[in-house]
Amino acid sequence: MKQEFKLFLREQTPLIFIYCIQLAVITFVYWLGGFKDWSIALYAALLSGALFASYLTYRYLTHRRFYMRLSEPVTSVEEITYTSEHAPLAESLQQLMLSHNRVYQTRLLGVKEQLDQHIHFIHQWVHQMKTPLSVLHLMNQGRDDEESAAMGDELDRMRKGLDMVLYAARLDSFEHDLYIESVSLNTLVRSVTSEQKRLFIRNHVFPYMEIDPQLQVISDEKWLKFIVTQLLTNAVKYSGGRNKKIWFRGYMQEDQIILSVEDEGIGIPSGDLTRVFDPFFTGENGRTVQESTGMGLYLVKEVADRLGHSITITSEQHHGTTIQLLF
Repeated sequence: MKQEFKLFLREQTPLIFIYCIQLAVITFVYWLGGFKDWSIALYAALLSGALFASYLTYRYLTHRRFYMRLSEPVTSVEEITYTSEHAPLAESLQQLMLSHNRVYQTRLLGVKEQLDQHIHFIHQWVHQMKTPLSVLHLMNQGRDDEESAAMGDELDRMRKGLDMVLYAARLDSFEHDLYIESVSLNTLVRSVTSEQKRLFIRNHVFPYMEIDPQLQVISDEKWLKFIVTQLLTNAVKYSGGRNKKIWFRGYMQEDQIILSVEDEGIGIPSGDLTRVFDPFFTGENGRTVQESTGMGLYLVKEVADRLGHSITITSEQHHGTTIQLLF
C-alpha cells in the first residue's frame, strides 16, 4: 500500500502546490479589497481544503488499483487488466499497453517461426553434408599413402565442425533431445578416445586413463559424449608438441564423482581464464591455433549447466590445463 500511495502523492504534488498558491492569491485579493475578517477567511480556507481533501481521497480510492499496477512488477499479461468506470485515463493506458503487447507478441511469433525454420534448415544441411563425408571416408579407407592420410585428417575436421554446428542448433530444443540414464564413465571415455584415435596419431599425443570401472554417473550419454569429445579435442589441439600425454581421471570426492581431463600443453594465460567459457572468445592462444573458433568450451559449459553438472578449469601457462567435470 505504501508504494501506490507514494506514487499517488507524487502525481498529485503539482495539483496540491497550485491549489495552495491559488488559495493564497484569493485570500490576498480579498485582503486588498478591504476584507479584514480573518476568521471568515480561515473558515473559507478550511471548507475549501476539506473539499479538496475529499476530492483527493475519491481520486485515490477510484484509482488505487491502477497505482498498484504501476508500482508492482508485472509477471504476466493478465495482470495488466484493469477496469473502472471512474478512471477513463487508466483504462485508455491499459488498452494502449495491451495493444503494444499484441504487436510485440505478433513480432515475437514471427521471429520464433523464422528461427525454427533456420534451425530446421541447419539440421537438414548438416545431415545432407554428412552423407558425402561418409562416402569420402569409405573411398579413402582403402588407400594407404600420405595424400590419403591428409585427406582423412581434413575429413575428420569437417565432420567435427558439422557436429559442433548440429549440437549448437540443438541447444534451443535441449529438453526435447534428452534421455537421462546411468552411464559408465570408464566405458564412455574409452569409446570417445577410440573414435578420436586418428586425432591422437596425427598429433603424436597419447591418452592415459585412470577411471574406476565401477563409476556410474546420471546423465545423457549422447550429450556427455559431446562434452568429453570437446574437452579431448581442445586438450590435443593445445598440446603444443609431440609425445605429450593427456590424462583422463575419474574418481569420487566426498559426495561427487569427478572426471578430470589434464594435458601437458601450452596452458592458458591467467588473464584469459575468466573468459574461456564466453562464446567466440579465443584469447591469446587462439591467435596461434588456426582452428580455434571460441565455441568449444562455450558449448561444453552450456550443455553441462543444462545437464546439472559443474565444470571448473585451472591452468598455468606453459604447464598445461586441467578441466574437471563434476557430477
